[in-house]
This record gives sequence, C-alpha cells and structure tokens, in this order.
Amino acid sequence: MSGARIADGTGVANVATGVPVLDHLLAELARAAHFDLALEIDPDDPEAEVDAAGTALGRAIAPRLVSGAHGEATVPADEALAMVVVERSERPLVASNADLTGAGGLGTDLAARFLGRLADEAGLTVHVRLMEGEDTGHALAAIFKALGVALARAGEPAR
Repeated sequence: MSGARIADGTGVANVATGVPVLDHLLAELARAAHFDLALEIDPDDPEAEVDAAGTALGRAIAPRLVSGAHGEATVPADEALAMVVVERSERPLVASNADLTGAGGLGTDLAARFLGRLADEAGLTVHVRLMEGEDTGHALAAIFKALGVALARAGEPAR
C-alpha cells in the first residue's frame, strides 16, 4: 500500500518509491528537514511512482502546515545552488526556472512532476530557483534539500 508518514526526528528516511534517484532525493529532503520519513509506493511505471510519491508526501505534510504558513531556504549541493520557497496557499502552483528532463532516466522532469503532485495534495505554492548547477544530480539534490528545509520552516510555529 502506498503512503507516507512524517514524524519529528533526526532525518531518518525509509523510502521505497521504485525510482532509485527519487529514493535518494527524498532521503536528502528528510535529512535537511530534520524529520523522519517513511514512504512506500506500490510498483508501477516510473512516472506513476514519482506522481504517487509526491501525492503521498503532500498528504503527509499537509496537516503540519496551517493556512498561510511559509518557509524558504537556499541550499547548495556541490556546485549547485537552489532556492525553494513554499506557502500553504490552497492554490497549488509550481513556478520553476529549472528543467531537469531526463534525470533518473525519466522522460519527464522528475522534480517538476514530483513537486506538482506535492503542491496539489498539500495546497502549496512552490517556487524553485536553480541559481547555479551544471550537474543534474547536484541540481536535484540542492532542490530537494532546499525543499526539505523550506517545508520544515513552514511547519514551525510563527515567532
């Protein structure tokens, strides 16, 4: 059965999406967010597995975010630098300047596909800016780590 659970913790991830690069990226996200993540997806074609993973994480993160909650982060991964800003807006949207088509062997942009499903399920507006990055793997890592930090910050009580 597909699904995800998030708990406060230290960033331990137990992820099985069927897409090895996505498993790695979600582990990076959990580590950066400092929450424990358990996510398992029923086997399917890779694009459907990416969709299911985004849906599952969106459903798990939504209860942690109040309407209007927002978070942002700028995070490096080697030569790559990405900024991600999220807001619980109930108007799902992904705005990105990165086209990472072909990453992980997918015919579509893995990050855009995943983020689109996440935004739809959690009611998020997500802005992604890839500021630097020649290596696709490093660019994806920077994006997912920044997403993790932004989601964690959006889940913090207002100060």
